[in-house]
Amino acid sequence: MKVIEVNKIPSEGIVGGIFVGGTVDVRTLIDNRSGAKDMKAAIVSFPPGARTKLHTHSHEQILYILSGKGIVANEQEEHVATPGQIFLVPAGEKHWHGAGKESNFSHLYIYNSQTKTTY
Repeated sequence: MKVIEVNKIPSEGIVGGIFVGGTVDVRTLIDNRSGAKDMKAAIVSFPPGARTKLHTHSHEQILYILSGKGIVANEQEEHVATPGQIFLVPAGEKHWHGAGKESNFSHLYIYNSQTKTTY
């Protein structure tokens, strides 16, 4: 068993790539560096207006909303995302997620470490 102190893990500010609208902080909690073979988990914090581009993953993705108010959307619908909600995004589904224009937004994502993301 491995115990991870979330507040002791540094975050990385990312601009560009899959993200648009500002610098997004990513705090990778679990991956191969922490000893995981099959899982990856990170906390992603978006400033107001920042989000991901429309993208897909080759495996399912779980998004657990931690703080703020954001949007989780696919090509057919948008959902207002608030703390305590959890979203299951099927493999191959085009989707995006991020902050609303007036609020910071933070979620935990979990998926298979072999997942390929396409955007």
